[in-house]
Amino acid sequence: MAASDASSSWTTPEVHKHHEQSAVCHTRPKYREGRKLRAVKVYTINLESRYLLVQGVPAIGVMKELVQLFALYGAIEEYRVLDEYPAEKFTEVYLIKFQKLQSARVAKRNLDERSFFGGLLHVCYAPENETVEDTRQKLQDRRRFVARTMQNKAEECYQTENDKSEKHNGKDFISSRAKASREKSHCSEGTKKDISGIPCLHRINTC
Repeated sequence: MAASDASSSWTTPEVHKHHEQSAVCHTRPKYREGRKLRAVKVYTINLESRYLLVQGVPAIGVMKELVQLFALYGAIEEYRVLDEYPAEKFTEVYLIKFQKLQSARVAKRNLDERSFFGGLLHVCYAPENETVEDTRQKLQDRRRFVARTMQNKAEECYQTENDKSEKHNGKDFISSRAKASREKSHCSEGTKKDISGIPCLHRINTC
């Protein structure tokens, strides 16, 4: 975890539409509502990023505490305060870069709209700060994840079909054995009846 310095490759940030906080959704079905109302937004892999823009940080010198809070969700490569970014009065804006995309996902989900030293944080992705290599690596990782997931699903389906087939064959085997046992029992009963129908021969003793 290292702070960004003047030699950082990050450029002066621009205000983008995806930096704005979306309005809360009031039309969600009751069964889909959580403990508190949230905005509904879909993110693709192209919109997600290891870079997080953190707005609403109180300007009271809490950079260390902010970084420690975000570091709970994963290793941080770089961070810096964006003095040139438009912000509300008495607040600062920070740009934080995680080592892993999953860490950024979890941090955003847990820290967005989080109370922090009297302020309310707004955390959003900032993919415009990615390099070409960052984007390429992100897409390649996503492709590998999708391929691995599809392979696991295919193996699960194959295993399920095998289990069903073995279960069906087992039932057929048990049914065949039961049928053979019944036929054998029936034959035995018929033989006993035939034997019982034969007249008994008495031995005649001769003097």
